[in-house]
Amino acid sequence: MLKSISAHLKTGAVLALSALTLTACDPGSSGGEGAQSVHAVGSSTVYPFAKLVAENFSRTYPDMRSPLIESTGTGNGIQLFCSGLGPNTPDMVNASRRMKPEEFDTCASNKVNEIIELQVGLDGIAFASAKGGIMLNLSPEIVYKALAAQPYGKPQTAKTWKDVDPSLPADPILVYGPPSTSGTRDALKELILEVGCKKDPAMKALKDSDEAKYKQICTEVRNDGAYSDQGEQDNLIVNKIVANPKIVGIFGYSYLEENLDKVQDLPMNGVMATYENIANFSYPGARPLYVYVKKSHMRAIPGLEQFMKEWVKSWGKDGPLARVGMVAMPAETMTANAAKVQNMTILTKAELEAKK
Repeated sequence: MLKSISAHLKTGAVLALSALTLTACDPGSSGGEGAQSVHAVGSSTVYPFAKLVAENFSRTYPDMRSPLIESTGTGNGIQLFCSGLGPNTPDMVNASRRMKPEEFDTCASNKVNEIIELQVGLDGIAFASAKGGIMLNLSPEIVYKALAAQPYGKPQTAKTWKDVDPSLPADPILVYGPPSTSGTRDALKELILEVGCKKDPAMKALKDSDEAKYKQICTEVRNDGAYSDQGEQDNLIVNKIVANPKIVGIFGYSYLEENLDKVQDLPMNGVMATYENIANFSYPGARPLYVYVKKSHMRAIPGLEQFMKEWVKSWGKDGPLARVGMVAMPAETMTANAAKVQNMTILTKAELEAKK
């Protein structure tokens, strides 16, 4: 994946940028025929939003090279981002969940120690089926019991939704969702599976006594075919559930909104995944979306600062991102993150641990 950026460089730029150090970037490299384009990797959920921002950036700055946006999944994207500095590494990573403290440590160990964190919007983990297909009234507890490899530490025996809850239909549990490398999968674990798992008081106690075992029991997804990874292409999940009315799909809210003519939302705790319910966090699967930027690449990569500012211009409630399915942040959150771009505020590990 890292080699892909080389195709977008000319030999002169490679040699010039390879000479960069962590602390001193050559101001003379910030333009010209062979200049490197902004390179972002990461979340498939954030990908369509980042592509739109990149398209608007190219219209605003026609003399600059178009940003290169790759959908690698949040986990893989952060791994690439944290692998080091220089022309063969991404400048930015898009993430559908927050960077973990241990990932921050990996970045630091590879001298990626000046990171700007921007929250760019909100999204929801939607559960859906084909229009006219299976209809389920879900809850975190139901989803956990249906998808956990060892629900509450016991063998997984549920074959149908009715096995999980008598009020549900006797249809087989067939769920298509994100892979382990996806930020959507991480958010599914944190916002839904763990919440359902902690309904059992014994699991709360286990977290205090053996956190590793607690994590395994509460977040490990069954692998017997009831849950099927579908890679980083959320549109593929949409196509699969449309083809089979018994399948439940899990993907970002924007894909639900985009395909409401073909799929139907499955409520969580009686709450639908709508723009309003995500914006006010009444929907249990609501989550923030992020972009991380290497400050030390700022002077070396033409347009990187302007691209960050293009995000700020785009994330308003009436802005272009909202028109394609992103849920706008509260006004005070927008202001705080716009200030991070203005001031180039550096993320600290303490901030990540404080909200862990």
